[in-house]
Formats: sequence, structure tokens, C-alpha cells
Amino acid sequence: MDDKKSFGEKLEAFFAGKGFYIALSLCVVVIGVSAFILFRGDEADVESVSMEQSVEQVYEPVQQPPEIVEEPVVVEEPEPALEEVTSTEETGAWEPEIPETAQFAWPVQGEVTLPYSVTSLVYNEKMGDWRTSDGIEIAVPLGTKVLAVASGQVESVRHDDLGGMTVTIIHSGGLRSVYSNLAAVPTVYEGDNVMTGEVIGSVGTTAPGETAENPHLCFKMTLDGLSVDPGEYLS
Repeated sequence: MDDKKSFGEKLEAFFAGKGFYIALSLCVVVIGVSAFILFRGDEADVESVSMEQSVEQVYEPVQQPPEIVEEPVVVEEPEPALEEVTSTEETGAWEPEIPETAQFAWPVQGEVTLPYSVTSLVYNEKMGDWRTSDGIEIAVPLGTKVLAVASGQVESVRHDDLGGMTVTIIHSGGLRSVYSNLAAVPTVYEGDNVMTGEVIGSVGTTAPGETAENPHLCFKMTLDGLSVDPGEYLS
């Protein structure tokens, strides 16, 4: 009778008995295995992420040092030394530098009665003694016209206690010409521009000790305020 039962009936009877518990146990086992596999997979992912972060922390990129830009070195050239002005051994006065193209005219035409001498004594006929002379005296008739020795500008027109009526003309390069013992009223004024050979006045008797019987022009030249020999300029 039992042998004649169908397979379906036998399976139903099996689950009605112990088979039910066996199937339940298998389901629990399957669920547990699945959960274990899932848990191990998540843990592996977490360990992989942690490992990547550690590698990034250990192997930080090395920053390149800043590029050093060298500034060019500027070498200052030494300034040219100023040329010293030498003095002549004979006179001790400053030796002037005369341009080759410079043209000078004598202020008057006459005899030089007192030469230029700053290192040795010369006899002064007017004063009757021996003394040095930082200018020259030229004997000419009273009223002789006095000319500018070079072009320039009248720097001053004044009455000097020693030289009488005096006109000073400044020329290029710091050169000055000084005309003394002029007539009381010269023909130029301070600030006037004059040319070489232009009349600036006439010979007078305004200097102390001068007389109409022996008139002459007192003439001096300076370079940068220092006395120079007019003979170096007037040929």
C-alpha cells in the first residue's frame, strides 16, 4: 500500500515530519553564509580605502623649490678725475688756457710803463718805489679811447678808491678784463653786451696820484678770480 503512494504524497509526508526542520536549518545556513560573504566584502573595501589614504599620506608630492632669479650686477664706472690747474714757475700765477680761435685786441696802443710781475719787485714810477704788479700800465694821451679786449658783458661800472673809475667785463670761460683810471663818465653801463674792439670809455685822471701830464691806462685780467698775465692773451 505504501509502495503505491505517489512521489508528491511522499514529499508532503516528509515535510510534515522531520523534513520541515531540515529545510528550515538549510535556509538558516544559506542566509548566514550570504551575510558572512557580504560582511567580508564590505570589510575588504574599507581596508582598500584605508590603504589608499595611507599611501597618499606617506607619498606626498615633493614641492619644487622656488626659482632663484639672479639680479644683474651693476658696476659703477669711476668718475673722471678733475684736471688740476698748474701754476707757472716764473710768476706763480695761474696759467691760462688760451683757445686758438680766441681773438683779443689791445685796449689802447702805447708804451707799457709798468709790466706784469707778481713774484718779483718792479719799480713804480708813479709811486716812486719797488713793488709787485698784478696788472700793466700803458702810457697814452689823455682822452684816448679805451676798447674792450674781447666780446663779453659789462659786469660792473664803479669808482674804485685805488683805480678810480673802473669798468669790469666778464668774458667766456671765467675770464675778466678790468680797465681803471678811466674818465669820470664811461660809455657803457652795467649789463651791456660789448664786442671785441668796442669803445667802453676814455683814459682819464680819476685814480689817486694821476696827472694830465703823465696819463696812462691801468689794465688787469683775471681767470676764475685769480690774476693772470695780460701778455698771455694780448699778442
